[in-house]
Amino acid sequence: MSNIKDEIAKEIENAKAVCGVEGSTSGECAAAWDAVEELQAEAAHQRQQHPKKNSLQQYCDDNPDAAECRVYED
Repeated sequence: MSNIKDEIAKEIENAKAVCGVEGSTSGECAAAWDAVEELQAEAAHQRQQHPKKNSLQQYCDDNPDAAECRVYED
């Protein structure tokens, strides 16, 4: 996930540079910001697919033999 954050930061800097040179109403500026929006949408999509674990789930991942993490089957 940090990789996509780095890409977003790079694209934001690129968009600012392009808009500074070409002007804020140019097609190139709009295209640069579209690239930023696409990456942000992808990051949001990835977050939805991999929801964060709560503290108990994280603890049980690290300590599967703990009493709190036992699973009883019928």
